[in-house]
Amino acid sequence: MNKPPAPDIRSRIPYQPIHLRPILRLPQDARVAVWTIVNVENWSPAAPMPRAVLPPPMGERLLPDVPNWAWHEYGMRTGFWRFLETLSARGLKATLAVNGSALSLYPEAMAAARDAEWEFIGHGLIQGPMHKVEDQAAAIAQTLAAISNFTGRRPRGWESPGLTETAETADLLAEAGVEYVADWVLDDQPVPVLTRTGRLTSIPYTVEINDVVITAVQMQPSEEILRRGRDQFDRLYDEGCKSARVMAISIHPYLTGVPHRIRYLEALYDHILGHAGVVMWTGAEILDWYLSQTRTQ
Repeated sequence: MNKPPAPDIRSRIPYQPIHLRPILRLPQDARVAVWTIVNVENWSPAAPMPRAVLPPPMGERLLPDVPNWAWHEYGMRTGFWRFLETLSARGLKATLAVNGSALSLYPEAMAAARDAEWEFIGHGLIQGPMHKVEDQAAAIAQTLAAISNFTGRRPRGWESPGLTETAETADLLAEAGVEYVADWVLDDQPVPVLTRTGRLTSIPYTVEINDVVITAVQMQPSEEILRRGRDQFDRLYDEGCKSARVMAISIHPYLTGVPHRIRYLEALYDHILGHAGVVMWTGAEILDWYLSQTRTQ
């Protein structure tokens, strides 16, 4: 039997102004739920890099692209471990968005994240847009299976590479049993996503407090993640006294994990942790809280 056509993108999350929704309350009158997403990706040295720090010499793209591949690889050899130390020292757990094929490439890092009880979510099978995946359903299934086999737990969330989705990606994720998605950067609260089958929730992610945008795209100075992140948190904290807000911090080991940036991430966490009324959660914890709130409304 043919499946019904996927709805258009706009109709998946009907427009509803934040001030007209039922009020959301966090435990102990907290105002903001903050979650950290650490992104781990598989960049093949034999293929064009998903992102580059150096332009091709004399404008000619060459493969293998050793300098740009090595730029990323530094993150997994060194930068990732700075993240682990920074988070562990503060008693924090991250949500690890990981390519399914990266689990076997970086086994020590993945085991350390698992042992630290980080949440694992799908981030595509390889680092490339969903539009270029020949069989999305199969790639989603392989990614979820790889994470399940490694962690012993089926992942509940998904972040597409580059936040890319085709018209049917949300339907395929729901059909695969994914419960929440981080691709829809359109709100400060979780919202339901309409799908053909099953339930899917959008958990607020970010392209603003995201080191790909800050560092690799906008090329801001090292301290920008602190300045921008602090301002983001302060406003959400003020607004959260009326109805709870969610703040995401998205980081990549090869960007914020370098020596001249990590101190500013640490300072951002210390600023946030200096406030009462904040919960530092994973995506799954935010999802469970949100569903418990909406079931009573």
